[in-house]
Amino acid sequence: MIVCPNCSHQNPEGAVQCEACYTPLPAMTSCPSCGATVQSDASFCGQCGFNLKSANTQEIGIPQGAMAETSTTAPEFEVPDLVEPDPLIETEPMVSPPSGSESSEVSPPPPPPAAPPAPPAAEPPAAPPPAAPTPAQTQLQTQTASLLHIQTNTMLEIPQHLTLVHIGKPNDRIPPDVDVSGFPDSEIVSRVHADIRAEGDAFYIEDTGSSNGTYVNNLPLPLGNRHRLRTGDRISLGKGDKVSFLFQVS
Repeated sequence: MIVCPNCSHQNPEGAVQCEACYTPLPAMTSCPSCGATVQSDASFCGQCGFNLKSANTQEIGIPQGAMAETSTTAPEFEVPDLVEPDPLIETEPMVSPPSGSESSEVSPPPPPPAAPPAPPAAEPPAAPPPAAPTPAQTQLQTQTASLLHIQTNTMLEIPQHLTLVHIGKPNDRIPPDVDVSGFPDSEIVSRVHADIRAEGDAFYIEDTGSSNGTYVNNLPLPLGNRHRLRTGDRISLGKGDKVSFLFQVS
């Protein structure tokens, strides 16, 4: 059965959209290591911790001979000879008048000398320009997400430099970024239990195939679906609400 991420309606295997609300359903596949059902875009198998991305990369190959040979010889072009254009205006030779000839034209008398310009009037001194305002320093605000353990009132900071945070207990394959092994009743938490993804200012939680499930606000989170976290959401790792956290953003 495929659970709709919008209305939690259970749809039959092979369905591409929800029968109740017509929401597109996530594509599911099987883990090549243990055979568990996982979401097709998941990075790790929540049951055995198998790296699904590396398995998909190994299946992709480039066929031999696919690269075509590219000729590096530049095409040859014939450059036509340049033709000198005709002049736009034909010049005529200057003919000097014969010596001893008198010009029939009388040159005009020279113009009278121009009067000297009047001295410019004195201008009042210019006022000094106003001082430029000092630009205010811009302070960048970053959101800090954390998990408050309800049973012990312990605050756990979510690493800001990670976009994918693994929650669980120490193991040899995928070490947790948020370790809950020191809290009471942690035996109900799987070694690779859940993931929190950071996308811009939004945070999402998804179950990675844990044995006892993940609950958000007392509702089970289906495998392969994710829930957008908001301040005050209650996250329970396992049944019985024994290992619970409050999601906070400051």
